[in-house]
Amino acid sequence: MQQKYLSFTVESLKPIIEALIFVSEEPLTINKMVEIVKAEKALIKEAVYELIEDYDKNGRGMEIIEVAGGFKMKTRTEFSKWISELYTTRKKVRLSIPALETLAVIAYKQPITKAEIEQIRGVNIGGTLKTLLERDLIKILGKKEAPGRPIMYGTTKTFLELFGLKDLSSLPTLKEFSELGFDLSDSQSEETNKGEEENEGETTENNSGSGDSVAQESGIPDNGGESKG
Repeated sequence: MQQKYLSFTVESLKPIIEALIFVSEEPLTINKMVEIVKAEKALIKEAVYELIEDYDKNGRGMEIIEVAGGFKMKTRTEFSKWISELYTTRKKVRLSIPALETLAVIAYKQPITKAEIEQIRGVNIGGTLKTLLERDLIKILGKKEAPGRPIMYGTTKTFLELFGLKDLSSLPTLKEFSELGFDLSDSQSEETNKGEEENEGETTENNSGSGDSVAQESGIPDNGGESKG
């Protein structure tokens, strides 16, 4: 049965879509807008992109961005110093360097198993996987068709939102990522792997609040330090 659409113009759709994007807790997809408004998909898309242009041209404090397969409204980065004054008590989530490196491996190599991540990183990452799962940055994608049927992991929509990515194709290239100091190759020497495992187990992995930690602001609760698995 053919879908019956209501009669709209782009101009009449824009304030409706603006309101929907504003109140939505998650990035709002075009398909969801079509379902709610019951307008033609092409018309919805045109209205969304015109809205984005309107916000950009008028120099508003808010902007509409495309992220995680949908659209969301956020404050512009250039006004963050004033906003931070308003939310001076906001908590920051700390991800240790090992957690960020593990997350990077999963993002670029997904779907990937725990054993495959450990082969690349050269350390036991059981505790880190648990932390990333608890913070909804990674998820279980299924089981690999291999002996033992190991669990495969991948990133979530929360990951895309936290890092401001439209989708996984928006990730920086491996070359760009390596220039930030991360090595995702699996050609590390045995001695390097052993040394890193000992060091990670004794210090960084168990202390997400140390000087080696990277703070990421988000609405994800800070669950404290990461424990070794």
